[in-house]
Amino acid sequence: MTGLPRRRVYGSDHDDPDPYERPGREYVELVGGALDGQLVDVTRWTPAERAIGAMLITNDGAYGAGDRAEYEARPGEPGRWDWVGDVP
Repeated sequence: MTGLPRRRVYGSDHDDPDPYERPGREYVELVGGALDGQLVDVTRWTPAERAIGAMLITNDGAYGAGDRAEYEARPGEPGRWDWVGDVP
């Protein structure tokens, strides 16, 4: 990871002194929407769970605090999830 910009991990606390990816963990990158560019730690997720994607809580989506941003796995690129839309 040296020399590359570090990306924030979804779900890290706002006051976490090191909210970035860590060695030995597996991540998917969120593409689009309010969480664009953040990573989701999927280290303990099954392949089936990773293939589905996730609805992630965000305060910056279309419906304000506490809404969810829906992301689904990108076909052919298991390390990236695309934004589908926001859900109240």
